[in-house]
Amino acid sequence: MYFASDNSGPVHAEVMQALARANEGFAMPYGADTVMDEVRATLRDIFEAPDAVVHLVATGTAANALALATMCQPFETVFCSPTAHIHEDECNAPEFYSGGAKLTIVGTDDKMTPDALHAAIEAEETRGVHGPQRGPVSVTQVTERGAVYSLSELKALTDVAKGFGLSCHLDGARFANAQVTLGCTAAEMTWKAGFDAVSFGGTKNGCMGVEAVILFDPAKEWEFELRRKRGGHLFSKHRYLSAQMQGYLAEDLWLKSAKQANANSARLLAGLRDVPDFTLTSAADANLFFATLPRATHQRLSAAGAKYYVLAGDVEVGDLDEQLPCRLVSGWSVSEVLIDQFIALAKG
Repeated sequence: MYFASDNSGPVHAEVMQALARANEGFAMPYGADTVMDEVRATLRDIFEAPDAVVHLVATGTAANALALATMCQPFETVFCSPTAHIHEDECNAPEFYSGGAKLTIVGTDDKMTPDALHAAIEAEETRGVHGPQRGPVSVTQVTERGAVYSLSELKALTDVAKGFGLSCHLDGARFANAQVTLGCTAAEMTWKAGFDAVSFGGTKNGCMGVEAVILFDPAKEWEFELRRKRGGHLFSKHRYLSAQMQGYLAEDLWLKSAKQANANSARLLAGLRDVPDFTLTSAADANLFFATLPRATHQRLSAAGAKYYVLAGDVEVGDLDEQLPCRLVSGWSVSEVLIDQFIALAKG
């Protein structure tokens, strides 16, 4: 019963098969393999962007940091929400890879609002040479609190950014989960909504370790390539990244996996709503949500081997009725049997 992270699940069999095929014989290194040509063409088709720049890296942190570094000068600031992955979980990698650009936090919630973004942008460039200059806006979709921005919400944010002449980046570690929720196309959630770049996640949704950076401005390609190499993220045996993405994209596996992950999360939430003293404390738009449960319930689940994050308090010591917050994430590979087992244990 693993609900700690969608990073904890196995690699899809189809992705493993693609890796096995790539392991036969020889291939040109550093992204010159023929599989990468196929991947590039497929992603351009998916995003309806025939001139898009497509490159692969092994981690989401590398994807976000290198994309933002390509979009940002070291004396600029990146605008993001307080719960953005680039702010909470990437150990200052965007600042490091951009050569010192800072992050400016927008608002107080996991979702940015147009008014809060306008105010944050307007507040910068007020100190001349002494302060940071305005840089790109980065939006996390799905948010780290389980919410999905609607297409109109995304467009409202990019409209504000474009009004100041700023570029926009979409952190899509759970891109497929959001797309399934919205029932839209990849193009509608990115460049048609005003985004200039996207980090297209694969690792959380069935890959071993691969993310795509897609830049909709071809003029940015060479700079990204140089930054990727300088940053130590250009794989020599690149075919093993290409193969993962090939398997992930084939026959819409990426969307099927996300649909299953979202359905698993919905099943888990529906069952937990009947658990005494269960309280949902976040949105549950895709495949993760936050909640509180009594310490006694956490103890029962832990004793049975359930794995998930309790975010505050000691599970083992304290008032058994005290409510402790937790995060529950469902991946594509979690079986209905294990979901129902978790629910039954929670009910006691």
